[in-house]
Order: sequence, then C-alpha cells, then structure tokens
Amino acid sequence: MIFGEIPVGEAEGLILAHSVRLAGGAFKKGRILSAEDIALLEAGGVAKVSGARLEAEDIGENAAALALAKALSGPDLALGTAFTGRCNLFAGARGLIVPDAERIDRINLIDEGMTVGTLAPYSQVEPGQMVATVKVIPFALSRRIVETCLAIARQGGAALRFAPFRARRVGFIQTRLPGTKESVLDSTTGTLLGRLSLLGGALASEIRCAHASAEIAEAVGRLGALGCDMILIAGASAIVDRRDIVPSGIVLAGGEIDHFGMPVDPGNLLLIAHLGAIDVLGLPGCARSLKLNGFDWVLRRRFADIAVSRRDIMTMGAGGLLMEITSRPLPRAFASPKDPTARDADEVALSGPAKVAAIVLAAGESRRMGGINKLLVEVDGVAMVARAADAALESGADPVIVVTGHERKKIEAALAGRAVETVHNPDYGEGMSTSLRAGLAAFPADTGAAVICLGDMPHVDAGLISRLIAAFDPARGRAICVPTYKGKRGNPVLWAARYFAEMQRLAGDVGARHLIGQHSDAVHEIECGDAAVTFDVDTPEALKSVTARS
Repeated sequence: MIFGEIPVGEAEGLILAHSVRLAGGAFKKGRILSAEDIALLEAGGVAKVSGARLEAEDIGENAAALALAKALSGPDLALGTAFTGRCNLFAGARGLIVPDAERIDRINLIDEGMTVGTLAPYSQVEPGQMVATVKVIPFALSRRIVETCLAIARQGGAALRFAPFRARRVGFIQTRLPGTKESVLDSTTGTLLGRLSLLGGALASEIRCAHASAEIAEAVGRLGALGCDMILIAGASAIVDRRDIVPSGIVLAGGEIDHFGMPVDPGNLLLIAHLGAIDVLGLPGCARSLKLNGFDWVLRRRFADIAVSRRDIMTMGAGGLLMEITSRPLPRAFASPKDPTARDADEVALSGPAKVAAIVLAAGESRRMGGINKLLVEVDGVAMVARAADAALESGADPVIVVTGHERKKIEAALAGRAVETVHNPDYGEGMSTSLRAGLAAFPADTGAAVICLGDMPHVDAGLISRLIAAFDPARGRAICVPTYKGKRGNPVLWAARYFAEMQRLAGDVGARHLIGQHSDAVHEIECGDAAVTFDVDTPEALKSVTARS
C-alpha cells in the first residue's frame, strides 16, 4: 500500500485519509476519489490530499477484517458487517466465551495493522452481546500478512469458542447446627435460585439436615437417585479440611473428593467432588451472597460443559482477588486481631448486615383499563402481580414487600402462599410516590439496597433482577443499577440505601427516575437482550398483546 500526501491532480482512485471540507459540503475519510471529486477539490482550491492507494497484493481493510473474523469464529457466534476496517462478533445465546489466548496473541504479534480483541476468558455473555472485535488499522494489509493470520486462526478448532449454558437439574443440601435460623437458610435458597435463573438451571429438590456426615451422605444419595446433574452443599459451618464433615459425608455416600480450596477470594473454601457423573460442590460461605466469588467461576464453567480440573482451580490465582462483598461477615477492611481463633472470614457466622430488598408497586387503579384491574389479569395462568412477586422472590432479594392500594383484598388473595410482606398504602390515589414511601418505610434497618419493581411488567424475570443485584457495587460507582434495551433505560432499578431519604421526599404521581440524572456518576447500566425492561402494561392494547400470548 502506498500512503502519503500527493497533488490533487494525481489523486484519482486514492482512499482519502482525512476528511476535506468544501464550501458545498465535505468529503469524508475513506472516500475513494473519483474524477468528479478531483474537479470539485481543484475548484475548491485544495492543492494536496493525504491518502492511500492499494497495490496488487493488498487486501482492503473490510475484506481483511471479515476474513479473519470468520476464521476465528466458532459456530455459535454471529458476525457483524465489516465497516471502516472493523468486524465485530456477537453471542447468539447466554453462555461463556472461551478465546484461545495463545493463538490470539500470535495473531496480534504478526503485524501492528491486524488486531484482535476479545472479552476475558470465561466471561459470561448475554444474547446479542459483543464478544470480540477484529480491527484492521490501515486501509489495507498485504496478502501475506492476512494469510499468515488466517493460517494461525485455522489451526485446530475455533480460536474463539462460545460455550452455551446447558439446563441442569440441581439438588441442594443445607445443614443445620443448633441455633441456625431458618430465615438464613431461606435467604440462601433464594440466592441460589437467582444464580440458577441466570444459568438456565432448575432446583430439582432441596434437603435440610443436621450438620453430620451420616445425614449429609443420606441426602446426597437421595438427590443422586433423583437424577440430579449437580449437587450443591451449603454447610452450617465452613469446610476447613478435606476430611471435614461435609467432605466426609460425600465420601460416605460413595463420592470422591477432587480438590479442596482455591486461590480466589472470596471463595477460598470451595470443595469440588463427584458422585459418578454428578458434580458435587461444597460451598464457601460467600456463596450465600450473589456477589461474584470463586464458586461462580466454577459453577458457570460446569453449566457450560467446560471441565474444571485441579490444575484449573490451582491456576486461578492471577485475577483471583475479587471485589469485597457487602454481605460478607468479616470484610477485609474491618478485619481485627481481636479474635485470634478465626481462620478465615468464611468461618464467621453466616448472616451479614447488608441486604438487598425489593419493592413491588401494586397499588394503582388501572384507570386506563376500563374498570379492569390489570394486576389481577392472568398471564400464563398467573396473576400479573403474582408474576412480579415471584420474580423478586426467586432473584434472591430479601425481603420482598408488595405495596397494595386499590382492591387491596384481591391483590392479597392473588399473592396467597407467597413469602412476601404486604404493606397497604391508604394514600395510593395521590400517586406512585406515596407507594414508594410506604414500601421504603417497611424495610429493615439493615437494608443495603432496594430493587424497585413495577407490578405491571410481566416479562421481567428473576434472572434480570439477579443481574441487577450482582452488579450492585457502590465501591466501584455502581450504586444505582439500571437495565437498558438498545440503549433505552427501563425497569426495575436498584438503588443503594444512601438514596432512600431522597426517595422518601418524593411527591405526586412520580417515581424516582429523575433522581438517576442527579446521580449519574453512580449509575451502572446493564444492557439486556430483550425488550422486557421497557415493556409495561400501560394501555388496553398492551394488555391485549400480553393476554393473547398467554
């Protein structure tokens, strides 16, 4: 490729390197100059232009980027249109991205003009999410460079593999010690359901038993007989040795211990075992929180059918120091030498001071629905308000508070049997702000954040709410977590407790959305793969569209 500044009279066929402004408009960068363009440039007083002219052995930027993207891509990735030397690759489903780091490094070392960038290995991705980009920096590359890169990309299998999550049936065991609170166990179950909803898994059965090897063994055997693909065990006391009570119970049931411990914090005390073809994991205490920890790293890989060996676990140390989780009982920053017997934070009592709660706003009068209370309309056989409550409960939020108003008794009847708290707002006629205030006033004092859910958004599921909870991280500027679809903000929104006082001061028929703009530095947006976050049943037409599909 020839590149440089040349007289305009000699520039026909040149690829313009920089935009040129004329009295009647502009020629943009990348334009291939025609004879007519040359005449206009000369008439405009332009004497020289900078650009590139391709030679016989050159491959244009778009063709080169597209060729390499195709060579890198596995079968479950979609290619974008090559434009300005860039071709992006996108996930077609939810799963993990597995780049071959060695081959991608080799490609990037061939020439400065050919670059490949991917997400970090084993990153969880959503449908439609960009996972990699191929960028050709100059206007063209020599055929030799492109073919060398293609040869590396084609060695072996796909250099950029997508591993979709596979639905798995999970058995769950929780053990008790004297004084263990059922509310702690209930909360842990909710947290697990939130995790499983993100991975497409299902909780086949839960067993609660004494913290004793024989009872654990019996529970493992029962879950194995049910055909579970995976068994998870949350002990009332953290595992401290591969011969401790939980691993002993697994062995007594006929299982084998593969590895204990991992160089990931939180998550050091993870136990990996198997019972025949069934994965068996002894959970660290941090697994009771939705915050990212070492357990998530292993769980995600197994749901994507990626093997996790002893070596895999033992080489997770680089990058294994994860952000602190607010529900951890002994955060690093507050560790004190006052208790010399404590071996690890996972051994401390399991309950923690910070909680993420949820409010489901269900007090409205459905004034536009012609006398019908839309929240009581069934969608797939379940009242709309009950669907909203179920999504919040399964996400791991605790507690879940439903604010009632119009037709209070009917709303409460629709929620019968669900572990929600209902709070009646007698002032519901004055607008949404009164319901928001009523819900906030009902929170326990130790609530660290709240997800504000609308009762008329039937397509919002537990997985979405769990993503908001998992993303919540005030220390990294993620104190307000907002879902988006194609760049448009939607609901529900998660708010840190620091904003509760401002929300309590709202008045009229408004929610807290305008506060997002006032605290933009604390907002973290989460792009979603469908329009559920922007769809609410606000008109009779929208109601018909929902009921027609159910």
